[in-house]
Amino acid sequence: MKQNVLLVIGFTWPEPASTAAGNRMLQLLDFFKNEGFDIVFTSTASKSELSLDLDALGIKSRDIMLNDSGFDDFIKDINPTVVLFDRFLTEEQFGWRISENVPNAIKILDTEDLHSLRKVREVSHKKEVPFSLRTWLQEDITKREVASILRCDLSLMVSTFEVQLLTETLKIDSNLLLHLPFLLEKIQYAEQEAWSDFDERINFVCIGNGKHAPNVDAVLWLSKEIWPLIRKALPEAEVSVYGAYMPQQVNQLHKPEIGFLIKGWTEDVNEVFENTRVNLAPLRFGAGIKGKLTTAMQNGTPSVTTAIGAEGMHDGLPWSGVVAETPENFAREAIQLYRNRKDWKKSQQNGLDLINQLYNKQKLRERFSLVLNNLQRNLEEHRIHNFMGNLVQHQTLQSTKYLSKWIEEKNKKK
Repeated sequence: MKQNVLLVIGFTWPEPASTAAGNRMLQLLDFFKNEGFDIVFTSTASKSELSLDLDALGIKSRDIMLNDSGFDDFIKDINPTVVLFDRFLTEEQFGWRISENVPNAIKILDTEDLHSLRKVREVSHKKEVPFSLRTWLQEDITKREVASILRCDLSLMVSTFEVQLLTETLKIDSNLLLHLPFLLEKIQYAEQEAWSDFDERINFVCIGNGKHAPNVDAVLWLSKEIWPLIRKALPEAEVSVYGAYMPQQVNQLHKPEIGFLIKGWTEDVNEVFENTRVNLAPLRFGAGIKGKLTTAMQNGTPSVTTAIGAEGMHDGLPWSGVVAETPENFAREAIQLYRNRKDWKKSQQNGLDLINQLYNKQKLRERFSLVLNNLQRNLEEHRIHNFMGNLVQHQTLQSTKYLSKWIEEKNKKK
């Protein structure tokens, strides 16, 4: 019997120690290993010192190049059962080669978040105009991303909001989508009992990778408009800002005299949360779901965030902390949560309930495994019913294919 093979085409090499996206990829790799797949991870990106050691996990890796017909021979040789595209940009670049050379491979897109939604929200924020779905629908990046979703056999969605957006606003067939948020271990009673208590914790924390625009904006907003209000009420309080790849505009905010501390990358984010009383995530734009918020819940740390921060994360269940929009409300709720043991304990319990009910690794794995097995058994029928996907595949991939071939020939002549 032929061994199932998973080919992953990574937008980057995964960095679980620095990004939620890296943790997400690690969870997916673990799922496929558990399903008995041999895994080959590829990427056009350069590795960093924080890149995951794939060899240690028994996962083969290979560097690949754009516009390189050598990739065709490579994929024919490994003949993958499933191809996982890490974000829609990799599907745009390599999807046509997969369809042409290994047509029976199941194509799965891990969206991470709707990039088009995040990008349009960012532009709207910078222009100081309200975000609207009308604007989102008109942008080229939205059309590109949705076309990629249609071309794939299945797209993994982390946010309930984004599933609803695609199925209700764009009428995308729900059979093409699977809500699969972070796959997290259930929090056991013994773990909860071992958490540091309210009185054993102190200060605030704000966490986010410095390469991610929403995180940088959040720190700037926190520093300028929110922290002065918190510090006025709590003159001894400090907030520690953690994250890899912090830009200079963030590093220069380090001001110990006002309790605003830029700490940079931390090797153990769990230890940070375990000793901190309240997590601050003042996100003004973005998409998907936030690893910093689930990690806070896993360590019993309540969070104050915005509607964007909590979007698609709690499916109607009570939030693990407070959602606030204005600097005044955000600061007031952070101060109240910091001072009030009863509110803090209730928020902590809400976070535990969210992890165990919505992010339960075992239940989510069972859901994904069932969908994957059904796809393997009924791929031809599934594709016949995805008429719009076939249409997009036929029309757009030809242009992508010949552009890629033209670039390859041009590069050979240099």
